[in-house]
Amino acid sequence: MHRDDLIPIGELARRTGLSVSAIRYYEQRGLLTSLRTGGNQRRFLRSDIRRLSFILIAQKLGLGLTEIEAKLAKLPAGKTPTVLDWQKIGRSLRKEIDTRIQLLTRTRGKLDECIGCGCLSLQRCQLYNRDDGAGAAGPGPRFVLG
Repeated sequence: MHRDDLIPIGELARRTGLSVSAIRYYEQRGLLTSLRTGGNQRRFLRSDIRRLSFILIAQKLGLGLTEIEAKLAKLPAGKTPTVLDWQKIGRSLRKEIDTRIQLLTRTRGKLDECIGCGCLSLQRCQLYNRDDGAGAAGPGPRFVLG
């Protein structure tokens, strides 16, 4: 491994926008691994910038750390993942992302209409949910979550 492949934790924080303490937390969770210098300072692979960026994006998509850990566990430990490694993770998330996009699109369209909760509290509910048919179909927002 070349010396330029390693960066200190402060540089990793600057490049990702994360705090040093957040990076340490992710390291503690096993989402990335540091190497130690002779003076016991943390050094990270430059490719950990992408790993942390993936974590940030996945969290914005609504994935929990347990799900993110499972995805990142498929990457090779201690070396820079290849394009193929990242593509496998991307493909494994594609269906989940598509499902979330469909839910968001459906929700956006229904927020100003009836979402099928069975509340009958709005004048318009009589148009969309006559005789509380949605309530008979089960609990929750039936027209959005089905």
